[in-house]
Amino acid sequence: QVQLVESGGGLVQAGGSLRLSCAASGRPVNIYAMGWFRQAPGKERDFVAGISWNGDSTDYSDSVKGRFTIFKDNAKNAVFLQMNSLQPEDTAVYYCARAVAGQFSYSKSGYAYWGQGTQVTVSS
Repeated sequence: QVQLVESGGGLVQAGGSLRLSCAASGRPVNIYAMGWFRQAPGKERDFVAGISWNGDSTDYSDSVKGRFTIFKDNAKNAVFLQMNSLQPEDTAVYYCARAVAGQFSYSKSGYAYWGQGTQVTVSS
């Protein structure tokens, strides 16, 4: 059984940084692509960042490109999202997800397993 557990969310001032962690149990993260999504109140759950099974390919939504970095630690079976220069519009619940294959998808339908989410709140 696959479980994904996010941590690292919290309250931060605009311009600050947070690092989200996603610890995976079950199949190792170096077999599947992983992604981060976020959902603000009253909005859809949107793609934030994705990383391929071997870490060679990453991509980001335009809104976070240049500020966020996704990376994996295979030894820890974990995926991380380093978030810098946070802005109030980054406020959302952030979800880690495991893709159905080795390449990440920009769509929620490309992911088979989801974590419970971690709240990120950025104050102005």
